[in-house]
Amino acid sequence: MAVKSIKINGRMVSARAGESILEAAEDAGIHIPRLCHVEGVSDVAACRMCLVKVEGNNKFVPACMTPVEEEMIVETETPKLQEYRRMIVELLFAEGNHVCAVCVVNGNCQLQDLAIEVGMDHSRFEYRFPVRGVDLSHRLFGRDDNRCILCTRCVRVCDEIEGAHVWDVAGRGSKSRIVSGLKEPWGKVDACTECGKCVESCPTGALFFKGSAVGEMERDRDKLKFLITARQKKEWTR
Repeated sequence: MAVKSIKINGRMVSARAGESILEAAEDAGIHIPRLCHVEGVSDVAACRMCLVKVEGNNKFVPACMTPVEEEMIVETETPKLQEYRRMIVELLFAEGNHVCAVCVVNGNCQLQDLAIEVGMDHSRFEYRFPVRGVDLSHRLFGRDDNRCILCTRCVRVCDEIEGAHVWDVAGRGSKSRIVSGLKEPWGKVDACTECGKCVESCPTGALFFKGSAVGEMERDRDKLKFLITARQKKEWTR
């Protein structure tokens, strides 16, 4: 396999041909913030948190979707990038109804973690307080659209790993929403296998296990990685 030599934050890094900047950085122990990326499924660059600067390109590029090239020079922590990331997190909080104190994943939420990482202690943008619903029709799980950030993790995990394709995106612009089936209540979608992969992949409290109290729910972040590896190597347990 061909190997590419690139420089990330002034450090020489070896990367496999076809690998993304995000993957190369991860392999080298260099952290790049992300929200929509899930290892083992396709990337869509929905969150824009992993934007990086590539020398010779006058625009920031998403690290998850940009393949490495020989002698590429990448910067991941410029002051402008850090400001962009903080602005993105502030916009996510202002656009939805993210009240951490009453959320089932308080203390175990990736959006919350990113807010701390980028130094956000308030949002400069006016809160929209949208009126969104909560779907409790499923016997095991619940969905709270107030906390959805449209990362589409649930869509891709359900489609590419479970093969059920319960979830999709409906609407356009500010009216975009994650929907189950053909805009049916989750509990009425026959395609759902009740595997819980979408719930485990959700970075916020938008999808949750029923019965979880405030701050009680924890994600098993290694579950999806195990399932993906087992599928690739055909190492299933019985």
